[in-house]
Amino acid sequence: MIFFMQNQGFHPETCIPKGMVNSGSLAQAKLPEPIQALEPFKERLHIINGLHGLHTSPNHSAFFGALGGYRGSDGVPPSGPTIDYELSQVLPETLLPHLCIGMDSMENMTAKPTVANLSASGAGQPIFMHSNPNHLYRMLYGGIAQGKIRQQHEARSRLFDRIEQLATAKGYSLPDPTQQRYNQFVQGFTDINGLRGRLAAVSDHLQAFAPEVDDRYTHPEFETDWHDVLLDLGISALKSGITSVLTVGSGRGEIFGAWKGLGVDQQGHNLGHIKQPDNPIWIKIRQYNCRMLAKLMEELESVPEGSGTMMDHTLIVYTSNNADKQHTNGATWPVMLLGNCGGTFKSGRFTQLDGTRPINALYTTLLRASGEDRDRFNMSEKLAKQFDSGNGPLKEVLV
Repeated sequence: MIFFMQNQGFHPETCIPKGMVNSGSLAQAKLPEPIQALEPFKERLHIINGLHGLHTSPNHSAFFGALGGYRGSDGVPPSGPTIDYELSQVLPETLLPHLCIGMDSMENMTAKPTVANLSASGAGQPIFMHSNPNHLYRMLYGGIAQGKIRQQHEARSRLFDRIEQLATAKGYSLPDPTQQRYNQFVQGFTDINGLRGRLAAVSDHLQAFAPEVDDRYTHPEFETDWHDVLLDLGISALKSGITSVLTVGSGRGEIFGAWKGLGVDQQGHNLGHIKQPDNPIWIKIRQYNCRMLAKLMEELESVPEGSGTMMDHTLIVYTSNNADKQHTNGATWPVMLLGNCGGTFKSGRFTQLDGTRPINALYTTLLRASGEDRDRFNMSEKLAKQFDSGNGPLKEVLV
């Protein structure tokens, strides 16, 4: 399961074929210029319009609420788990249940190599995105690397082991609220040390999947060099079986982001003030996103799995943490699905909904398709009376 979240909104006119106003097949439709890279995959594409996120207050970003289906805001901790994490707990166990990568300007990725804005394992439990490919490579493949990368990995491992030992021995006299936060801090070191041990146990297997480290890691010309290798690392983690759930945050769930490598000079908040339809800047960014989506599909198609390929059993969810645009109320929240997850989801279609069902209904659908019997996701019956006209999954997208 893959989630790709582009910030600053996803305007429906940039993805719905011209002239399509009713649900129907995409077979004879021509995809709009921003998503034309998906034309070869049109039979696996499902464009959905008419979901809403009015209850998430997306304005500049819904932050954790975009994948959680609840009210979110800058600096506000998550109020519950997000759908990507929930799916990681339902799908077969992997070495790393859930990997999040975040793409931003070079300055932001360097200054803050990890941030948490989109994913969460529960209330007050954010999951961090990795934005420095050198750090992520060491985490995933440092144990099988050579030279300086191996030395850095071993030094970091010894340090983290020692920190965990010291931290575990402390904190017992702290008051309860503080001790709870402290225990979360200690658990972080326990988790990363445990992951390192699990990866070491399958080091021979990982040799075949580790990407080659080139100048884009150490001497990037543009931030898009880091974006590209972060995607490569995410793909390798999927293909190797390290993880089965990948979340990509382009713009890292905030109002920032830069794409100078595409010839886009403007960056950050200003991009959100530019209307997306027919705009050359947003066409470039969306086309870049879609080339990444195409690469994900092609790479997963190359991996045999069961009687088919890994892509045959994968679903990619592409949308925005800003619904349709910046400064939105979330009344329209377009989504693209790629793949059919073993024939569970309809594809090659455009579906126009009536705007009365929330993004939570889509997330309920994903859980149902993964074997989890749910009628709602992160929405109480009281809230549903105001924001959801139905119950259970979206029948329009399931086979």
